[in-house]
Amino acid sequence: MEIPYTVTARPDTGLWNAKIGIWLFLASEVMLFGGLFSAYVFLRLDAEPGGWPHGLLNVPVGTMNTAILIASSVTVVLAWAALKMRQFTRYRIYMAITILCGVIFLVVKLAYEWPQKFEHFGAFIKKSALEKYEPYLGNHHLLDEGREPRIEISGHLHNREALNDPKIKEYEVALDAVNADPTNPANDRPHFLYQPPTEKIAKIEKEDVEYANMFLPKHSAYFASYFTITGLHGLHVLGGVLVFCYMMLPASTRIYRRNPEHLANRVEVAGLFWHFVDLVWIFVFPLFYLL
Repeated sequence: MEIPYTVTARPDTGLWNAKIGIWLFLASEVMLFGGLFSAYVFLRLDAEPGGWPHGLLNVPVGTMNTAILIASSVTVVLAWAALKMRQFTRYRIYMAITILCGVIFLVVKLAYEWPQKFEHFGAFIKKSALEKYEPYLGNHHLLDEGREPRIEISGHLHNREALNDPKIKEYEVALDAVNADPTNPANDRPHFLYQPPTEKIAKIEKEDVEYANMFLPKHSAYFASYFTITGLHGLHVLGGVLVFCYMMLPASTRIYRRNPEHLANRVEVAGLFWHFVDLVWIFVFPLFYLL
């Protein structure tokens, strides 16, 4: 049985079936990510002074991943154009590059960026104890500059067992640069290059801590938003890569031999989804990495 309008346009819409379907699907995706981004913005606007982190993410890595996704959007268009010109070998080359870009993006995210968060630590200090940890917070300097105070001390937790052992009364933290030298003007703004924890150790008493944990989703609204949005985006990238892999299988070769336009239409529909995934990242990158 031949499914109608897989290649030719429908008389009522002027589009073939899959193209109508993908635009309806993308409309629902806009509402999904639009709601998530709106929630992030309202959470940030409603955060107490000093409660929303800045400059925690690795900007060079995020920049590289952005360039990779943009390049993959170009190569998927070139793959579609190659099919239109009946250049099947070039199509396979460009499609392979697109798949490779998607895989690199996922590997960087899952094997490099996310594990760094699971190894990092942050402790929110009680308001009554902020003055006690002024050498690590530098709030007097920030007040003179008219900036928001700091309420979190972060770095690498040496005694990780302290998180679950009530007998251990303090955290030993190798401080991030911003807490090791809080009055340095260079630390008042996010760094472009990654700043590893310093060798300066701070001992933070548990009774002075409002909440402390590794940089997991439960750590703060910021990381809950970060892992939710980047995780969902990563699933979309994975889905696109799997579809592109399917289009490299022998079944797609048979479709091309039977009707090249049919395969070209499939690549176009998958490419529209891929462009949307890239567009979502264009919003993710500045919101989380730069602002």
